[in-house]
Amino acid sequence: MKLSLLAALAVAALISAAHADEADDIREASKAEAETFNTRMYAGTPGNKAYACFVRRYDAEHLARHPKQKVASMKLLISAELDKEDKELHNSFRLGFRYRHRSGDFDSSGSCNHAVFTKDGNEVRLGCGVDCEGGGIGVALSKDDKSTIVRLERVRVWQNNKPDDEAEQSLVGGADDRIFRLDRTDNSECASLVTDRKELAALRHK
Repeated sequence: MKLSLLAALAVAALISAAHADEADDIREASKAEAETFNTRMYAGTPGNKAYACFVRRYDAEHLARHPKQKVASMKLLISAELDKEDKELHNSFRLGFRYRHRSGDFDSSGSCNHAVFTKDGNEVRLGCGVDCEGGGIGVALSKDDKSTIVRLERVRVWQNNKPDDEAEQSLVGGADDRIFRLDRTDNSECASLVTDRKELAALRHK
């Protein structure tokens, strides 16, 4: 199946977050597969707008077992909004985290598209990318839909929500920073990732 430009960009981010030997086994999800995944992601039919929030704060015991892990806590907000022009549901992500040995809040954001990993039994994931070759993340769901699995190689991030050259950095997947399991929680837990007042109000009512 030939990918559209938007899908290709998002799936490229997913491929970068996958092992090289999986790359040839990724295809664009069908409409039915994408709709099924969206229903799982948003715990129901998304409608015109939907949100899913996942959070993990790593305790001392976990960090002691993973001494090379750089991330101390992470939040992921996945959003869906129906486009009035093409009548399609578009997904996006916002990622927030804190480093283990550095102060400050860091974040990233971008658009997402659905892809299927055939080596994993036709598992559907979101491929989420940051503009201008900013890398990205792969987002899957646990079998019970209560957690998300975030995979990354590199993603561009900013400190304190300041997208400028001086604050721009990257979170690079190291020995213990390639795969993160985050737990589903109330959307209000991800409110700190939203800066637009109207969207913040919509998030709090979902």
